[in-house]
Amino acid sequence: FELSLQPQRLCLIVYKLVNTCCFILDENTRQNDMWSYTQNKGESMVYVGIDVAKDFHECAILSQDKEVLLAPFSFSNTKEGFVYLKEMINLAGNADPLNVKIGLEATGHYSVALLSFLEHNGWRIIYLNPLSVANAKKARSLRRTKTDKSDALYIAELIIAERLRAYTASSPDILALKSLTRARYRLSKELQIIKGRIKRSIHLLFPELPDLFVNLYRKAVLNVLKKYPSAEDVSKANLTVLTNLLKSNSHGVFGKTKAKQLKERAKNSIATYSPGDALELKLLAERILFMHEQRATIDEEVERIMREINSPITTIPGIGNITGAAILSEIGDISRFDTSSKLQAFTGTDPCVYQSGKFNANNTPMVKRGSSYLRHSLYLATCMASMTSPTFSSYVAKKKEQGKHYYVAIGHAMKKMIRIIFHVLKTGKSFVELSA
Repeated sequence: FELSLQPQRLCLIVYKLVNTCCFILDENTRQNDMWSYTQNKGESMVYVGIDVAKDFHECAILSQDKEVLLAPFSFSNTKEGFVYLKEMINLAGNADPLNVKIGLEATGHYSVALLSFLEHNGWRIIYLNPLSVANAKKARSLRRTKTDKSDALYIAELIIAERLRAYTASSPDILALKSLTRARYRLSKELQIIKGRIKRSIHLLFPELPDLFVNLYRKAVLNVLKKYPSAEDVSKANLTVLTNLLKSNSHGVFGKTKAKQLKERAKNSIATYSPGDALELKLLAERILFMHEQRATIDEEVERIMREINSPITTIPGIGNITGAAILSEIGDISRFDTSSKLQAFTGTDPCVYQSGKFNANNTPMVKRGSSYLRHSLYLATCMASMTSPTFSSYVAKKKEQGKHYYVAIGHAMKKMIRIIFHVLKTGKSFVELSA
C-alpha cells in the first residue's frame, strides 16, 4: 500500500471498511430483533401508511400500539418495488392479509398500479382524501414539517386511530365508464378551443359564411371548408362538385340552392385571401371532423356498457346514457353513502358555511370540492331536467319566485337531483314523474 507515500488514501480505505462492517452488523441485529418481535407478537395487526408519488413511494409500518416496526423506507413504482413492499410487510411480522391494513391517499393515476397490486394480495385498503389528511395533520402540530416519510407515518397513525371505511373496488364496467366519460369530457374541452380558432379563421377568409349556416361546425360545412378553405376557393369551385359535397354530408338537407348561395356570397366577399390562414382553416376543419369521429366512437362504447348495466338512473329526467354513465362512474359504489347529504358532500355541491360570534354569512358559494366531472354532469342533467320535467321546472320556478338568481335556483335543483339519484340507486327502482 506504500503507507509512507499515501497515508490519506489508507485512512479513506479503513474508514470505508469500518462503515461497511457496521452496516452489516446493524442489518443483522435489526433482522434478528424483528424476527424475535414477530415471534412474540404472533398474529397482531400491522398498519401500513404509504405516501404515493410518481416514481417512488414512501412507506411506514406500525403496530397497533403505534410502535414503528420498520423504519420508513421507499420503494419504486415498479413490479420489483411492489414485490419489495410485500417482503417488507411480511418481515414486519404478519403474512396474513386479513391482519394487514394499508392506508394511502387518492392521488389520481399515480396510485392505480399500486392499488391493483394491493387488491390482488388481499390486503385491506383504506383510501384517504388528501385534503382531509392535510387538514388533520395541520391540526396535529404547529410545526411546518412536510416530508414524504413523515406523511407515510402520519397515514399509518391515522388508520390506527380513526374508524375508516375500507376501500371497495369498482366493477370493470364502472372503471371503463369512468375512463371513457372523462376522455369524452377532455375531448369536448379541446373541441371548444378549436372551434374558437376556426371561427376566427372564417372571419378572416369568408366572413359571410355564418349568414348562410346556423351551425358552422356541422359535417357539411366542415367538409366544404376542408376542400375550399376561403371565399376565393369557393367562388372558383365547380357548382356540381360543391352541390354533391353539400348533399352527401347533410343527408340531402343542402343541395344546389345552397351551393349557388355559397358561390354568390363568395364572389361578393370582402375577405382578403391568405395562403397561411387558408391552410390553417383546412387543417382545423380536418381536426374537428376527426375529433367528432372519436367522440362518436366513445359514445358507442358507453352506450353498449350502459345497455349491459341497465341502471335505473337513466329513468331520471335529464339523464341519458352519456350523462348517466358519467354520474355512475364518478359516484362508484353507492353503498359508501348512508344518506343523500353525504353524497351531496362528496359531489362538492353543498354550500359553504361560515359563522363566528354574531356574524352568520349569507349567499355563500358551493364548496366545489371533489370530482369536477361529477359536478359538470349533474349541472347538465339538472339544466335539461328543468326544461323537460314538470317536477324540476316547477321547483326551479318556485326558487326564482323566492327571489333567487337563475343559477342559485339551478344549484337548489342540483341538490334535488342528488336526492333522487341517491334514492334510485339505493332502491334500484325507476323514477316516476308525479302527475300534477
